Amino acid sequence: MFLSGQTPLDPSTGKLAGGGIGAQTAQCFANLFGVLADDALDEADVVKVNVFLTDMDDFAAMNEVYAQRFSEPFPARTTIGVAALPLAASVEIELIARRRG
Repeated sequence: MFLSGQTPLDPSTGKLAGGGIGAQTAQCFANLFGVLADDALDEADVVKVNVFLTDMDDFAAMNEVYAQRFSEPFPARTTIGVAALPLAASVEIELIARRRG
């Protein structure tokens, strides 16, 4: 399953999650994992993650959330610095998952 990029929109408000890059990263993963759950998949099924950051100085804080959301062996990941993201988000995340078994 290929999931297109998710910005940190809170589905209950339709607005960007507040609280900095950690909160925005957590919201991106919550959105993505919600889509996975709709197809009976979870974080253990994720094989590749692409992260887009508007400020590479946010890498460590993003990586801390990433490490909390996955278990070893972690999925392959690419992190790319970009000039801008939709809605002035600081992070956008897309992923690829494959059903185990």
